[in-house]
Amino acid sequence: MLELFIKGGPIMWPILILSIVTFSVVLERCWFLFQERSHRNHDAVLKLFQLVEHQQMDEAGRSAPNSKDMVARVLSAGLQHRATSYSDAMMEAANTELDRYNRGLVVLDTAVTLGPLLGLLGTVIGMIRAFGIVGSSDLAAQQSAITGGIAESLIAVTFGLGVAIVAIIPLNYLNARLEKHAA
Repeated sequence: MLELFIKGGPIMWPILILSIVTFSVVLERCWFLFQERSHRNHDAVLKLFQLVEHQQMDEAGRSAPNSKDMVARVLSAGLQHRATSYSDAMMEAANTELDRYNRGLVVLDTAVTLGPLLGLLGTVIGMIRAFGIVGSSDLAAQQSAITGGIAESLIAVTFGLGVAIVAIIPLNYLNARLEKHAA
């Protein structure tokens, strides 16, 4: 694999950095989703609704601001600010929660776009190198150098596309989760 990486030329370094960043974001987002799922506390939300039903608004507002359940935190924020602007407080709290779900998606979206572009740049660099050799006088002696330039271009585009393909799956999944929670 290292030999293939080296044959891909200098553009492989930015592709490697992009892949490491992408992988790190995917791991962090998976950990975040795991934690969010484990922190869901339907009982806390149910308790909050019961307190509101029994007109115990102050207790309901105090019951969940430190909850690990995001729904309970949003409802609690609204209840704490019910005298001034209930809907604005809930909207602000909901946006804060959705921002947590949105974190890292820009990086994945950039990786999906940038990976193929870096690969294409590697293709162009490899082809320039190959065609630069074609112009030399001793073409027969340079045949392996020409094929090396073409191989460099194909390796770079393959790795660039690989990063994009690997990034698009979690990006789409995380976007779907964000939309689900935003609804």
